[in-house]
Amino acid sequence: MSFSSLVQDLSLRDPNAPRRRGDASVSTIDDRASRTSHISRAMSYASTAATSVSIAGDISSQLHGGYAHPLARSWQAERQLTKSMLIYPLFVSDNDDEEVLIPSLPNQYRRGINRLVPFLEPLVHKGLRSVILFGVPLKPGTKDALGTAADDPEGPVIKSIRLLRQRFPQLYITVDVCLCEYTSHGHCGILRDDGSLNNQLSVDRISDVALAYAKAGAHCVAPSDMNDGRIRAIKLKLIEEGIVHRVTLMSYAAKFSGCLYGPFRDAAGSCPSFGDRKCYQLPPGGRGLARRAIVRDINEGADIIMVKPASQYLDIISDAKELGKDLPIAAYQVSGEFAMIHAAAKAGVFDLKAMAFEATEGILRAGATIIISYFVPEFLDWLST
Repeated sequence: MSFSSLVQDLSLRDPNAPRRRGDASVSTIDDRASRTSHISRAMSYASTAATSVSIAGDISSQLHGGYAHPLARSWQAERQLTKSMLIYPLFVSDNDDEEVLIPSLPNQYRRGINRLVPFLEPLVHKGLRSVILFGVPLKPGTKDALGTAADDPEGPVIKSIRLLRQRFPQLYITVDVCLCEYTSHGHCGILRDDGSLNNQLSVDRISDVALAYAKAGAHCVAPSDMNDGRIRAIKLKLIEEGIVHRVTLMSYAAKFSGCLYGPFRDAAGSCPSFGDRKCYQLPPGGRGLARRAIVRDINEGADIIMVKPASQYLDIISDAKELGKDLPIAAYQVSGEFAMIHAAAKAGVFDLKAMAFEATEGILRAGATIIISYFVPEFLDWLST
């Protein structure tokens, strides 16, 4: 029943009309006049009520109809999460048969190369399109001051690239490029005697590692070290090698220092043995620095710009989209973000699936078009249903 019909129906129920028990036909001229007056007032009220809704603002103020249905709600999203947007981080150790749960990173494992294919087969079948590889050397004596194991042809990363290219030809392979997992001191480059980063030597070494990964078959190399000038150095070496036309260069352009990387460092064994990374990763309040770094890396030849972490830096993702209008923007929902969502869901604060979607949709809304997340296996199921 419409609102106006309901008002009319109620108006006909005159409480003052005299009636005899069992005689509904008894009425007087006054009764009829009274009911006519009630109807008139009710119709006037219904018309005024309906009109007041529409004139409270412009007619376009009426929004509920645009998202009353679940499908209509999905149409309101500027970007909708799809499987092709997702990149799944993999930790690959040099212990070929290892499969070890990472306690601080729920449901995530460090795996040896012999465990990769059985793990990835069902995910690829569900629609996994891309992974990002992180090497984890565990054998004694592997790490040194120069990170020489980073581009070892028999190391976990290069062996994994070759295996995955062979077994999953359609899988897009991204590789993190850094030295922190391979250096004895745990920093992201080569150090001076005073313990500070030697930027020139670090860039030369990291660009060599990136080139080795590209030559091994990586579709995308992603330097995460935050040394100045490494994007240009990598791009030039790809040009000199004649493979720049087939290798994507994704820059961790705006990578912030902070406390959200703990579980990752447990997984990768990359905690610094002294000091911290605040002199080369961006300070959390450094929005201007982030914008400058983004512009610099675009000018040096980056094909994709990444912001890391994601949920705490939505303004930076938005800045990246503004500054790199014609570039894909990636956001890394880092280990600490993932672990916090799991911990709060376990405590009953919210539903895990609902929050995973809400956090990711916020990242998309800010401007990201690529999501690196540990939730990828779950999303492959959730997006299928």
